[in-house]
Amino acid sequence: MEQEDDRYRAPALDKGLDILELLADIDGGLTQAEIAKRLGRSPNEFYRMLDRLVRRGYVTRIDGDRYSLTLKLFGLAQSHAPVRRLVSFATPFMRELAEETRQANQLAVFDRGSVVVVAQLEAPGYWGISIRVGSHISLYDTGSGHVLLAFRSQEERLMMINEYSRSTEHPTMAKEFFDRLDQIRERGYEMMPSAQTAGVYNLSAPILGPDGRAIASLTIPYITLVNVPQAPDITETLEILTKTTRQLSELAGAGTKQTA
Repeated sequence: MEQEDDRYRAPALDKGLDILELLADIDGGLTQAEIAKRLGRSPNEFYRMLDRLVRRGYVTRIDGDRYSLTLKLFGLAQSHAPVRRLVSFATPFMRELAEETRQANQLAVFDRGSVVVVAQLEAPGYWGISIRVGSHISLYDTGSGHVLLAFRSQEERLMMINEYSRSTEHPTMAKEFFDRLDQIRERGYEMMPSAQTAGVYNLSAPILGPDGRAIASLTIPYITLVNVPQAPDITETLEILTKTTRQLSELAGAGTKQTA
């Protein structure tokens, strides 16, 4: 059986996959020589493969001579079928969230350089803020964008910003912006006035995967409801939201693997 398996080996493909799997476990990247040493090969064997991986967008060069994974594999993993599965198991929770809070809510993911709304639930009453499914929203001044960035390493944040900025202009990323992301990560949610609609507060919390990274953000565009009996205030609404995202994170496997 082993000999039969060897007949169908693809050495170039194996070499490329070895590089991707190695870099997936490394923070800060590796030089060509370090990659070769860890894989027990000559550095010259990897030059052309690394060049192709860079040109195809799976690997990037940092600090001149170090190689690191981009988010392209992550983007591929988020596309189509996985997103449908995410929406499928999130929808009942989103419906319950809308009923409990009397507010609309939406689910967003970072997909191949864009922040995309993949599901949304209307408020059960007459009033609420809704966003069309498929809308591309800002990475920099929305609760969803902040949460998707906050629950990533600094290296991954910069990659996301670079991928996003290919299709849109972005402001200079000051230290204060990254400090805010760290604060969001520490408290577990974002609460901010909407930069798009007056009188609305974005309440956003992450759905975490097994590695502790945000696979999606769940956001309530909170509006104060007048003359609506027993409508939760903004503090109660935020508590209900974070409870919902904890439940969804557990379903997604969060807590089964610890990362720094």
